[in-house]
Amino acid sequence: MYYNSKPVFPKNFMWGASSAAWQVEGAVAEDGRTPAIIDLNSKKKKPFADNSIAADHYHHYKEDVALMAECGFSSYRFSISWSRIIPHEDGKVNEKGIEFYNNLINELIANNITPIVTLYHYDMPVWVDEKFGGWRNRDIIDAFDHYVRVCFKEFGDRVKYWLSINEQNMQICYGEWLGVNKGCDNWEKDKWDVNHIMNLCHAKAVIACHELVEGGKIGPVPGYVPIYPESCKPEDQIAAMNAEELTEKMWNDLYVYGEYNGFIKSYWRENGIEPDIRLGDMELIKSAKIDFFALNCYRSNVAKDCKPDEETVELQLNKNGVKGQFVYPKFPGLYQLATNPYVETTDWDWEIDPIAMRYMLRYMWDHYRLPMMITENGYGAHETLGEDGHVHDEERIKFLRNQIYQVGLAIMDGCEVIAYNPWSFTDLLSTGNGMAKRYGLVYINTTDEEVLDLRGVKKDSFYWYSKLIKSNGQEW
Repeated sequence: MYYNSKPVFPKNFMWGASSAAWQVEGAVAEDGRTPAIIDLNSKKKKPFADNSIAADHYHHYKEDVALMAECGFSSYRFSISWSRIIPHEDGKVNEKGIEFYNNLINELIANNITPIVTLYHYDMPVWVDEKFGGWRNRDIIDAFDHYVRVCFKEFGDRVKYWLSINEQNMQICYGEWLGVNKGCDNWEKDKWDVNHIMNLCHAKAVIACHELVEGGKIGPVPGYVPIYPESCKPEDQIAAMNAEELTEKMWNDLYVYGEYNGFIKSYWRENGIEPDIRLGDMELIKSAKIDFFALNCYRSNVAKDCKPDEETVELQLNKNGVKGQFVYPKFPGLYQLATNPYVETTDWDWEIDPIAMRYMLRYMWDHYRLPMMITENGYGAHETLGEDGHVHDEERIKFLRNQIYQVGLAIMDGCEVIAYNPWSFTDLLSTGNGMAKRYGLVYINTTDEEVLDLRGVKKDSFYWYSKLIKSNGQEW
């Protein structure tokens, strides 16, 4: 629908930004923290910087929070490092880790910023992988339950918004890229066992939150990429539905309804890849009632028909920010992804599609009727300090303006959206591109090649976003 007035955001709408521990904290071997698998993977991604220092948030959190307050934030989404809290297999709590997150949470609250905390954001402790084989072994469930219960008991008196597992769907769909497939002999089959165990861990976190945190609310964090059919050809419609089911919908259905939907069960049977579902598993999952969805949305996709006799094509990401290197995957008998001629792309070939934001929010509201918050949405770009000592990131301002406007339209459409927390507050390590791909409202003076003074410099987008926040979305 086209409206005659511009969007109005609710009075209690939360404005902020997001980060993740391993991408922003640094201090990977300080105060009792032990390595995470992502640390080891990060060191292999030359020529990109590893996460040993990252944005050094661990030593600069007070300055960072002061900048958040200056910008006008009312929320900040961050993650807790599992290996900073439980560094060894004996399960003992690292008090220095507790101290750091207590200090961060208290600093946020002192500045009237609501903490939104992710329990797991890609950073599996090495000791968990060595003892259990990571997500492949059901014994991880009790270890994860112990970890999240420590978090709820230590921080739940002040943290009321919790997120379980970041982008579980992306970890399963792109396990090779994120390292989740480590140790698996047949990933196409094994990933559904891994996924089921992750679902059980998610359920344990939801149940523990409601048990231990007075007034606590918790939700999952799907990575959502709206998928359009390439044409009105009926086969393309089915292809888009297949893509939606296998990359997003099966997870969201499970989070809400507590069961695997009919399509995914048929897919498993057809391919002989049913997961190991044991007595009591589905009852546990069904009993875990989420309170909201946290949604990460950057781009959209286009799907078209892919006949069973076509050749498989693997996804290839753009790794250096020179346009034209992204290769869309093909899944014979299901779907293939394709370029969208109606939208522009970033230097990393990611579609710039603000209407996808409205599409996602309406789709999720229509299907599940649960409150939603945006926990990632941003514009990655090559950036350096200009001769004047500033970063003039007009493309990011344009991106955020258009995305936020679509959030507002979705609210006018009747969707319940409670927060907008784009990626990211400061520059941090991009999962696949290090410091070469910057997302922040604040420039961090360091590079992949050399650690510099790590000072934060407010970009033009910082000032624009601050003005928008302080007008509650009315000053564009």
